[in-house]
Amino acid sequence: MRTPTPGAGVLFIIWILQAQLLPRLVSGKEEVKSASKVIPQRMSPSDFLDKLMGRTSGYDARIRPNFKGPPVNVTCNIFINSFGSVTETTMDYRVNVFLRQQWNDPRLAYREYPDDSLDLDPSMLDSIWKPDLFFANEKGANFHEVTTDNKLLRIFKNGNVLYSIRLTLILSCPMDLKNFPMDIQTCAMQLESFGYTMNDLVFEWLEDAPAVQVAEGLTLPQFILRDEKDLGYCTKHYNTGKFTCIEVKFHLERQMGYYLIQMYIPSLLIVILSWVSFWINMDAAPARVGLGITTVLTMTTQSSGSRASLPKVSYVKAIDIWMAVCLLFVFAALLEYAAVNFVSRQHKEFMRLRRRQRRQRMEEDLVRESRFYFRGYGLGHCLQGRGRGPLEGSGLYGGPLPPPAPHPREGESTRKRYVDRAKWIDTVSRAVFPFTFLIFNVFYWVVYKVLRLEDGRRGL
Repeated sequence: MRTPTPGAGVLFIIWILQAQLLPRLVSGKEEVKSASKVIPQRMSPSDFLDKLMGRTSGYDARIRPNFKGPPVNVTCNIFINSFGSVTETTMDYRVNVFLRQQWNDPRLAYREYPDDSLDLDPSMLDSIWKPDLFFANEKGANFHEVTTDNKLLRIFKNGNVLYSIRLTLILSCPMDLKNFPMDIQTCAMQLESFGYTMNDLVFEWLEDAPAVQVAEGLTLPQFILRDEKDLGYCTKHYNTGKFTCIEVKFHLERQMGYYLIQMYIPSLLIVILSWVSFWINMDAAPARVGLGITTVLTMTTQSSGSRASLPKVSYVKAIDIWMAVCLLFVFAALLEYAAVNFVSRQHKEFMRLRRRQRRQRMEEDLVRESRFYFRGYGLGHCLQGRGRGPLEGSGLYGGPLPPPAPHPREGESTRKRYVDRAKWIDTVSRAVFPFTFLIFNVFYWVVYKVLRLEDGRRGL
């Protein structure tokens, strides 16, 4: 009987160990290989950005997305941070906005990075293509760089790009001031493409959310910014082609509290002050003339001040009508005293005329009697001068004729009659002037504050 040799046993044990350890070694090698494959795919953010839009990516910021294909649709929306400085003389307004633009660039779509969106530094804006948007009615603008550039760049996985920037703009706003200061102004903001025609670029307003948002609690000094904001399109046709343009219209309703306190009420009080002269005695000429001239000059200064902050337009404004009528009433009050003074002095002129007529009649009677007396004695030729008529202005013996004495009762009654007429003018003016001014006020405020203001609101 043979016994197994030690070498055969060792081989048997080695064979068993190989059968058990070999699968484990193979699986370990596969894990090592798979691990070696995953490590190179997890690149750093810098390498990822270089691959996405760097020099090694082949991205060219000079070429628009979909080059030689359909136009790029850029969706815009605006957030108004502040609104104010509406100036009538230069017809413009100042606004601070966050301008947001969003478009799709297939070249920026990615899968290697796990995040759904990437918020990049504003310096990366120079590495991608951007729309050439500008404000068509802009008169002045500036960026904000405190403490850094107020710009936002966000790229999504599907290639959508969000570009937001903060701007302060001075935009022109042609105003119709016929109803000033009870007017409603419509100021527009136009966003237009400068170099790309509609074959390459199209602007649109955001539809999913409000395209124009206003900061909460936003107030204006003289206006109320109405909630109605008209969004529309203003496509421009030039010799170089048709360019996309979108616009938003802001409706500003003026609050007249400032003008009521600074212009309307003072001018109203000046007009009422001019009526005080109707209750002053007509003989107090310095008081009535001084009051009339003072009110006229004050009203003239008030009227000039109301036009200082307004442009030199050719049409008549509501404030011009008010100031002109107030000046007319004040001037009429001054002329009223001139009429009263003239009528009250007519009795003197009347008595002077009567005295002259009575003297002429007496002279004629004396001459007639003297002729009859001297002709009876044959001396009628003595009353003839050489080449002249009968001597006049002399009495029977050549002396001057005494002035005729008026009847005291006649002079007093005449004077009383004319003074009563002057007082009657003052009495009538006390009622006519306030009543006429009241009618004007009713007509003025109904037309401008009710009718025209309602027409302006319905036209929005």
